[in-house]
Amino acid sequence: MTEQAWPPAAATGIGSMPGTDSAEAAEIVLGELPDFPHLPELPARGVGADLIGRTSALLVDLAVEVVVSGYRVAPRPGRHHRRAVDLLRWDIDAFAEAALRSRPRLVKIQLAGPWTLAAGVELARGHRVLTDHGATRDFTESLVEGLRSHVAEVAERTGASVVVQLDEPTLPDVLAGSLSTPSGYGTVDSVPQPEARDLLARVVSAAESMTGQPVIVHCCAPRPPVGLLRSAGAGAISLDATVLDGAPGTMLDELGEAWDAGTTLLLGLVPSQPPQPGRDDLRELAGPALRLVDRLGFGRDVLAERAVPTPACGLADAGEGWLRRALSLTRDLGKAFVEPVEGW
Repeated sequence: MTEQAWPPAAATGIGSMPGTDSAEAAEIVLGELPDFPHLPELPARGVGADLIGRTSALLVDLAVEVVVSGYRVAPRPGRHHRRAVDLLRWDIDAFAEAALRSRPRLVKIQLAGPWTLAAGVELARGHRVLTDHGATRDFTESLVEGLRSHVAEVAERTGASVVVQLDEPTLPDVLAGSLSTPSGYGTVDSVPQPEARDLLARVVSAAESMTGQPVIVHCCAPRPPVGLLRSAGAGAISLDATVLDGAPGTMLDELGEAWDAGTTLLLGLVPSQPPQPGRDDLRELAGPALRLVDRLGFGRDVLAERAVPTPACGLADAGEGWLRRALSLTRDLGKAFVEPVEGW
């Protein structure tokens, strides 16, 4: 496993943010999260700006279009695909310009992992890509090839080292066989864990080779498959820590094993939307992390060594006011992990 690139006390975002202004989003991220900024995603811009559309913009020799049910494989790049490519290009341009002033040492980019991508795009007849083994492999290889160019461009344009985050919010449903078929009356067959692990490992390994940095896999589902993500080679696992208080023993064991093995946990602690008054106290926000450490039997110093605070999930619905506050609190939590505040 590659040694982590981010410095002690670092904090980062998940990816999505409110609004439609790439330049403003870049300035906010670089200002609030200077040690570990991320390339902002602005899904409010619509088609092509969401996770699947944005990732599809990276595909090589494959294109998608938008139909009533979502994204579908297209015979050639059309206006929907070109829009996704343009949006990503504008985001990179805006971030690179802002980075000229702040000179970040590190930048994180996000894209859909192979299973979330294969679940989120349809074949010509309406079935999900993941129902066709050959198509799933083709999409994965296209994704790897496109990611290679994306990493190289972001590194060149920003002068920073690049960390890749693979978003796999749909992976638990893929494993459970709970995704719907086109008719809506049935579900897609579950994917065996070894098969899911191997395909994800293909992308993780490739991304790590491209960047020389550990790869983050993010899943904000209530019960992410931590053991599978780690066995696929994830150097860091990003999850929503606010839902861990009732986690089963098996999941806690997997989290403990991850920390024992040196895996970094990106702990989602700051609410994605404004909380009730008085619920944004730093100690209150850190509570899930502190309780997790205590339940697993680690010393609190593990938070300084193998944890990075993040928002609980994406901030697309945060609103501009809470966005800045949420990122500021996330940054303060990173500092507090290294230098705990009084009373922790």
